[in-house]
Amino acid sequence: MEINAATQAFAALGHPGRLSVFRMIMRMAPQGARPTEIAEALGMKQNTLSHYLSDLESAGLICSARQGRSLFYSADLGRMGALVGYLIADCCRGRVDLCSAFNMPALGRAMDQKTFNVLFICSGNSARSIFAEAILRDLGGAMFHAYSAGTRPNTELNPFALDVLARNGHDIGALRSKHLSEFQGEGAPVMDFVFTVCDTAAAEECPPWPGQPISGHWGLPDPVKAAGTDAEKALVFAQTYGALRRRIAAFTALPFAQLDRIALQRGVDAIALDLD
Repeated sequence: MEINAATQAFAALGHPGRLSVFRMIMRMAPQGARPTEIAEALGMKQNTLSHYLSDLESAGLICSARQGRSLFYSADLGRMGALVGYLIADCCRGRVDLCSAFNMPALGRAMDQKTFNVLFICSGNSARSIFAEAILRDLGGAMFHAYSAGTRPNTELNPFALDVLARNGHDIGALRSKHLSEFQGEGAPVMDFVFTVCDTAAAEECPPWPGQPISGHWGLPDPVKAAGTDAEKALVFAQTYGALRRRIAAFTALPFAQLDRIALQRGVDAIALDLD
């Protein structure tokens, strides 16, 4: 990367608003996001967001593509990689003593353990993440310990969600709504995989998870916001359950013993792209 291109990229990221937009798009990578989703998650006005997106796209950090009537923005991962490479290879001259902090040897190790801790996060922990916890608990068997949590405190399990789980044969007796802080304190289980299942959770300011877990964004619309009759609402909850079940079935089918962390991360990303 040339210095002028690097300067333009750093300048685009040197503003809190643009940086927050870019961070959210990166957290959703390799998927794209609609401007309405970004604005809602960040609490940002549409006209302000449009300016930020334009600046980031001009700097080559994001790109846009139209799918049907919707415009999606996604991170240009090649450009971002070149920017990081510029810092390491050019600014640091590739010196091992200076760049050792950037090395991530854990990414190349095989996932050879027998049991994995998996956490699903959404805003309320009342439906989507609860669905995911129950589904993985039953589909994954002894290979996984499934957990779920929400970013909002004092939430309760949604009765429509519990009904869908019960009708699909899941034991709902031990399920409860949990706040994210329960998994961030001392003595909390170390996670191997962390998935966000709503865009709001992907935009939350969460501290880095210890142990470098593989992460994924499997965002789905919130069924709690469904309008209409009880039958219409129940249908939306059932559709959300079905979408998560397909993703988790594909996740549990990955050949964990044969893949290293990088390959597993690609597998996790591919599940979201293939099933959207």
